[in-house]
Amino acid sequence: MFTLTDDERAISDTARDFAAEHLAPHAVEWDQAKHFPVDVLRKAASLGMGGIYIREDVGGSELTRVDAARIFEQLAKGCPSIAAYISIHNMVTWMIDRFGTDEQRRAWVPGLCSMDQLGSYCLTEPGAGSDAAALSTRAVRDGDDYVLTGVKQFISGAGTSDVYVVMARTGESGPRGISAFIVAKGSPGLSFGPNEVKMGWNAQPTRQVIFEDVRVPAANLLGSEGGGFRIAMAGLNGGRLNIAACSVGGAQTALERAVAYLTDRKAFGSPLIDSQALQFQLADMRTELEAARTLLWRAAAALEDGAPDVVELCAMAKRFATDTGFEVANRALQLHGGYGYLAEYGIEKIVRDLRVHQILEGSNEIMRVVIARSVIGNRGAA
Repeated sequence: MFTLTDDERAISDTARDFAAEHLAPHAVEWDQAKHFPVDVLRKAASLGMGGIYIREDVGGSELTRVDAARIFEQLAKGCPSIAAYISIHNMVTWMIDRFGTDEQRRAWVPGLCSMDQLGSYCLTEPGAGSDAAALSTRAVRDGDDYVLTGVKQFISGAGTSDVYVVMARTGESGPRGISAFIVAKGSPGLSFGPNEVKMGWNAQPTRQVIFEDVRVPAANLLGSEGGGFRIAMAGLNGGRLNIAACSVGGAQTALERAVAYLTDRKAFGSPLIDSQALQFQLADMRTELEAARTLLWRAAAALEDGAPDVVELCAMAKRFATDTGFEVANRALQLHGGYGYLAEYGIEKIVRDLRVHQILEGSNEIMRVVIARSVIGNRGAA
């Protein structure tokens, strides 16, 4: 896992070079202009990043989850916001590839892999965030269609995306009454709220997705009726790892910029980098990032192998890497002094972008709940 083959190194280097050429030079500008660079996303897709762990027969790259973790870390070094959207897009694409019928896979997945079509994941609602099983968006069967009514909140890519994987209630209360649907942009009754004004992630749109009697063909039911919550949670295991990787990548860039700044900046007659107190801070930041990366790769390997403890490992990696990533980036800002607060240095953008990673794909408080359940459930196993 820790000694990369030539192929694995080439994959990581390709993502690194793409981020350096196409993301990093524009990241601050995109953030300030709230510009969603769809053309750049399609360039990433031309390198296989639109379907990283999607099967090859429908246009995917069919790489491993560990490869994906390395790719998202490298992309986030250029722009965490764009890397995170590519993560969400891959999650949506994988859900259709993994749980869809052959007809659904061939109808939807190739366009998503090329990013000619963009994807969004619709689970959270205004009244159902951490308690996702309490969602109230409803889908009622009517002949050959389902009719969807409800509102989804905090949806990345909404309004621009072409394909929406939507969780809606088809039966009883709780998780067993939830089903998953593929909904196309342009469906009558489908609309979007205004772009949210956010602390970070400004280079991708975030809107409500509103369903007012939206008719969806029954053929667009993903998996079986009542199986949607399981599909949603399966998608989130990978999504949590990808977001963790984005946190590690963004924080790694912040650390590297802090080292460069301390090397160039002089105070009291010598470079700041010569201060042992500051060196100790850099040592701690580097150590914590490496620990996060190691846990991330461990969890990614477990997901790839279908290990029995995969859910808690993904939760551990997400909790630890996103907390660590934010703290490292925040310390990097502090090490820049007043310059860290200026947009042109790019550090404050990284801090703002990484902050939301502690909330989305399951807040870190919910990750602790998941981990604690595992601890308590296994207390007699030793």
